Amino acid sequence: MADTNFSAVDHLHMAHALRLAELGLFTTQPNPRVGCVIAHGEQAVGSGWHRKAGEPHAEVHALREAGERARGATAYVTLEPCAHHGRTPPCADALIEAEVARVVVAVEDPFPQVAGRGMTKLREAGIEVQVGLMREAARELNIGFFSRIERGRPWVRVKLAMSLDGRTALATGESKWITSAAAREDVQRWRARSSAVLTGSGTVLADNPRLTVRLDEPHALPTRVVLDRLLRTPRGAQVLDGQMPTLILHGPGVTPDSRFAQVECVATAEIGHSFDLAAVLKILAEHGCNEVQVESGPTLCGSLVAAGLADELLIYVAPVLLGNHAMPLLGLPALMDMSKRWSLHLRELRQVGPDIRLTLRPQDAGAP
Repeated sequence: MADTNFSAVDHLHMAHALRLAELGLFTTQPNPRVGCVIAHGEQAVGSGWHRKAGEPHAEVHALREAGERARGATAYVTLEPCAHHGRTPPCADALIEAEVARVVVAVEDPFPQVAGRGMTKLREAGIEVQVGLMREAARELNIGFFSRIERGRPWVRVKLAMSLDGRTALATGESKWITSAAAREDVQRWRARSSAVLTGSGTVLADNPRLTVRLDEPHALPTRVVLDRLLRTPRGAQVLDGQMPTLILHGPGVTPDSRFAQVECVATAEIGHSFDLAAVLKILAEHGCNEVQVESGPTLCGSLVAAGLADELLIYVAPVLLGNHAMPLLGLPALMDMSKRWSLHLRELRQVGPDIRLTLRPQDAGAP
C-alpha cells in the first residue's frame, strides 16, 4: 500500500535517485536499474546507482559516499532494498548497519527472494519505512524487469520503420534505407537497453543483419535471438559469427549441425506450422531477458501484435512514399468489424532527424 505523506524534499531526492538509476539503462541487465540518495533534510550526503550485475548495488555506493553522515539520515531508493544474499550481500543489512533513520522506497521489488522482505527487515530494525513515492516512474524505468518477474515473459517492443504511406520495403524486399541515419542511430540506443534483439529467419536470409549495438557508451551485450523453425540460417550468416551471445530457437523436429557450433540452440514448441510465441517469450524470460526488441518483417511482427504479445510499438516514419505495391507494415488478419480494430495509445511523438518516432502501446493492455 502506498504512503502518500511525502514532502517536497522527499520528491526532490527521489527524482534525483531516479535520474541516477537511469544511468544504468544500458548496463545492468538482467538486474533492474536502481538509484539511491542519502540525505539530511535538503542536503544530499551520498548518492549512487547500480552499474552492472555482480557489482555493488545503488545503496552500497551511496553509503560509501555518505560514510558516517549516513547515521540518522533518510535513504531514498527507487526499488525495495534486497534482503537476500545473491552475488552481493543484502542492501537492507547495509542500511541497518549504517544506522539510517528512515528509508523511502519508490516501489516494492517483485522478485520472490525480496518481495517485501527488505522493508520488513528494515522496520524490524526500528527504521521508518515509507513506500510508493514516484512509483509509476520507478516501474516504467524497469518495465521489463517487472514484466519478467510478474508475468513470466519479457516486455516486447516491436521496432518498425515505414514510409508515410505505411510501407516497410519495396516489393523486391529492398528496405535500405527508408529512414535517416539519425533514426538508425536512435535505434542503437533502444537496442542497448534491451536484453535481446529478436528476428526471424526470413530477415536473416533477406538482409543478413548483424543485430549488434553500435554505441560508444558502455553497454551490456544483448542476446541475438533468431526464430528459425527449419534451421535455414546459412553458414556465414553474421548472427553466427560468435562475437556476441546468440540464441537460435528452432522446431522440435530438426537437429542443429556444425553451422551452429558457436551459438545456443533450443527446440521450441509449435502450434501447427508456426512457433508458439508465448512459449518463445517464456524461454526468453528463463534466459533472464527483461526487454526484447523485435526487428523483423511484417509476418513475425504482425503475429506478435495479433496474439496480444507486443507490449509496445516503436515506429519510425520517414517522409517518403513507396507506393501500394510495397510491403505493408504488419501482417494482420482481415477484420470484418471495425469494433475489432487494434487501438493504440500514443505515448510519445518525437522528431528524429527528418523522421518521426512514434511510441505506442495497445490501449487494452496494461503495463505490468
